[in-house]
Amino acid sequence: MNQKYFPLNKQALEDLAKRYPTPFYIYDEKAIIENVRRIKAAFSVFSSYKNHFAVKALPNPYILKLLAAEGFGADCSSLPELMLAEMSGMKGENVMLTSNETPTKEYAAAKKMGAVINLDDFTHIEFLERTAGLPELISIRYNPGPLKEGNAIIGKPEEAKYGFTREQLIEGYALLKQKGVKRFALHTMVASNELSIPYHVETARMLFELAVDIFKKTGVRVEFINLGGGVGIPYKDDQVAIDYKILVDGIKKAYDEIIKPAGLDPMEIRTEWGRVITGPYGWLVSRAIHKKEIYRNYIALDSCMADLMRPALYGAHHHISISGKENERLTETYDVVGSLCENNDKFAIQRRLPKIDTAAEGKPGDFVVIHDAGAHGRAMGFNYNGKLRCGELLLRKDGKVVQIRRAETTDDYFATLNLKGVKKFT
Repeated sequence: MNQKYFPLNKQALEDLAKRYPTPFYIYDEKAIIENVRRIKAAFSVFSSYKNHFAVKALPNPYILKLLAAEGFGADCSSLPELMLAEMSGMKGENVMLTSNETPTKEYAAAKKMGAVINLDDFTHIEFLERTAGLPELISIRYNPGPLKEGNAIIGKPEEAKYGFTREQLIEGYALLKQKGVKRFALHTMVASNELSIPYHVETARMLFELAVDIFKKTGVRVEFINLGGGVGIPYKDDQVAIDYKILVDGIKKAYDEIIKPAGLDPMEIRTEWGRVITGPYGWLVSRAIHKKEIYRNYIALDSCMADLMRPALYGAHHHISISGKENERLTETYDVVGSLCENNDKFAIQRRLPKIDTAAEGKPGDFVVIHDAGAHGRAMGFNYNGKLRCGELLLRKDGKVVQIRRAETTDDYFATLNLKGVKKFT
């Protein structure tokens, strides 16, 4: 059984909510750093390893600075993400631009800052050369098509819009070499939130064999292989977290069997893990504000899918706990919902939970804590229905809590509108 935890008790939440009203995200600095160090220790069997944190998972410079201090870099997919990485101390080849259908300004910005550009399509070779110029180091993203199964979240590789085919890859490296590119890297990303260790080892083996083939056919020696992201976390109580040591032992065995005999050792190993880095160490904290009893029993929160859209978008499961009632019996069955004008605005459907008290007679309702929200949570927020995205807090190692992003206001919502001649709301 996967035991879920939350670092603050009910009284601590009550005190915190006086300063920062719900809803809010809160992240555990100590737990994130300890997790990062476990990952680095596991990969220490390789002569060189680096993780480029997927900025899209949690785009906040406070978090990125923590990771930079631990030697991590950034995987970016846009100009603002490149800017976030740089302002957080992640510079040069510690940063990768892995975007798709990439506009000129993003290629130009990545080249200017010395980031590793990860090409997503064969035609981008000519596009990059013509618009920003080819850098010394180029990475190429591989799409294995039917040779590799995807999963429910990211879909089948042959149906995905990302990457080069194998034939395009070989031709691409040869062309880049001909054009004067000196250094090369190889990358793939074929799954999302995958908990199968053999699946990830198989991906590594596939890339190692491909690197050998590239060398034989083009003379290009791949400097590093980026195994991509996609390592999952146990959202459900009966799921088991990835054992980093077992995973890395499997990758190292494949490396020793394929890369070393081909004379390509040493070759740096990189990843672009995001979810597994911060996901289990972030929570969306809300209050229960309404109870509705019709054909089902509903608990309504002061947050909605504008704050956390994964359950609505993917049907994703997130564990829910009620602060102060963690050990009470699960006597009730609720749909836990938000206030968005969308019927799929549900954090949980027919979930067994303890009895939840809602706001009544001037008293606030129970704290409802949604777990494993530290990646692809606040980052995927939106403003449909005029909903304002909540803020983010960081629980520091010393126990203090700091606000690392304030909640949005109506002024923020209207800031990009031209309101000249429009009567102000009073």
